[in-house]
Amino acid sequence: MAAQKHHTELPVTQIHLTEDNTPHSLNATEPASIKPNPISNNSLASNKIDKDAPKIVLATLNARYFHTSFGLRYLYANLQELQEFCVIKEFIIQTRAIDIVEQILACKPDIVGFGVYIWNIVETTDVVSLLKVIAPEIKIVLGGPEVSYETEQQAIVASADYVLTGPADLSFYQLCKDIINDVPLDKKILNSKPVELKELASPYQYYTDEDLTHRLLYVEASRGCPFKCEFCLSSLDKTSVPFEIVLFLEQMEILYNRGARNFKFIDRTFNLNINTTMQIMQFFLDRMTDDLYLHFEVVPDHLPRKLKELLAQFPEGSLQFEIGIQTFNTEVQKNISRKQNNAKSKDNLIWLKDNTHAHIHADLIFGLPGETFDSFKDSFNQLYHCRPHEIQMGILKRLKGSPIIRHTQAYDLRFNPLPPFNILSTDRVSFTSMQRINRFARYWDMIGNSGRFKYALPHMLSDEPFDDFMAITEWIFNKTGQIHKINLKKLFELISQAVEALYPEKHALVIEKIEQDYEAAKLKSLFSSLNLYAVPQVAATVKNKSLQRQQRHMS
Repeated sequence: MAAQKHHTELPVTQIHLTEDNTPHSLNATEPASIKPNPISNNSLASNKIDKDAPKIVLATLNARYFHTSFGLRYLYANLQELQEFCVIKEFIIQTRAIDIVEQILACKPDIVGFGVYIWNIVETTDVVSLLKVIAPEIKIVLGGPEVSYETEQQAIVASADYVLTGPADLSFYQLCKDIINDVPLDKKILNSKPVELKELASPYQYYTDEDLTHRLLYVEASRGCPFKCEFCLSSLDKTSVPFEIVLFLEQMEILYNRGARNFKFIDRTFNLNINTTMQIMQFFLDRMTDDLYLHFEVVPDHLPRKLKELLAQFPEGSLQFEIGIQTFNTEVQKNISRKQNNAKSKDNLIWLKDNTHAHIHADLIFGLPGETFDSFKDSFNQLYHCRPHEIQMGILKRLKGSPIIRHTQAYDLRFNPLPPFNILSTDRVSFTSMQRINRFARYWDMIGNSGRFKYALPHMLSDEPFDDFMAITEWIFNKTGQIHKINLKKLFELISQAVEALYPEKHALVIEKIEQDYEAAKLKSLFSSLNLYAVPQVAATVKNKSLQRQQRHMS
């Protein structure tokens, strides 16, 4: 394979944030266009594009600066002769819509394509609406999973000129070509045809040096999923289709040689084809460095011996496995068409924890049809005793197009009409219970998943960890009324106070362990300065501030 070019200054623009999520600068200059790599010989036979062709902006709003838009790079890679007229503009959802519009208009575009997802639909709707008011002549094209289903009912679609549903890797190029050449289009919503992977130009060369150094790189060795779990849009796929492994590894070699060390595989079933999985894992093991980091989604009940032997060779800090359990309730699994060997899944989770250095992130979903509060508690307890490093407590969301919607009436599924379209209640779980779980999930993320309380947490919980932690959750919430913006020092105090109030027999040991956690956190204040006891203050508090001066003289 010929040496591949890459671009150190691909026109990709990001807004950098300070710690309080405010932009350093909103006056980004217009990025210069670049000449594309010769990825195809298929130039236009007629209506040839000239140097005055419209400029195309590919834009999206990422959740954080650390993320990169894999989808935009695929679109850019497959624009063929139009590529030299295109720039990529990536923003973050915290940025004001009017400032995003200003930066887009600075490029003087004629076509703007937006990637729309569940995490940015609200903010992107604001941007599109504003853009259409200020510059109605610009053709706005929408794509992405959030607008690929139930399309016509969405407010954002009313402001757009075209919507491309499904995989738009190639159809976006065709649509831009039609717009540029004034080809009349008889409909607004255009359905993309299935894509043959061998037809796609690779996007990896369009990761910039800035991306490689500071951001997470998304890669995929396959597309699709053979499983039919109804809460997931991948259930609509017929099967999983791999990219040609030799070509894929050549691309990984190029990224690696450029300095890439942070790879997140977005394959839905990375360990489905064990031979391919082994090749990829061996490729990275042969190139192991102290800073190499690999993230995979793993099917929990499919870890044959030869793969286990290979995984055991990876050093600490190099692997993260995201393992979807969702529920251990067999009836719920049946309701959502999920096939999972629960016993084997638990055995493999325990084996991974005991025999590898992989960081294990296991997922549960609350609110699935047929799930009760008690059955979910049982799933949590079983998963906790498998000892993953993190238990991600997900709340069921109504993803547009997902088959889970078919259960809406039978199980009285009531979803939030606003993003993120989370479940509010079911026939088995009241809204009040749902709120309790939401708070549990938030506190578990702060305490259980953060790693800040790894010494104290095992001593706070018993063989029934769900009940223990729910009690702690409700004690802290009743005291503070907060599930966000709790100062870390204050959180240490609240945990200790909750344990004293709820489990006084544990408190002395928990304080010892909390001190270890506090020292590991390296906070500036001394541990001895913490208020670790849930007892009334001895000194009376002066409520009237005007009397404080007098009291100081008399005390």
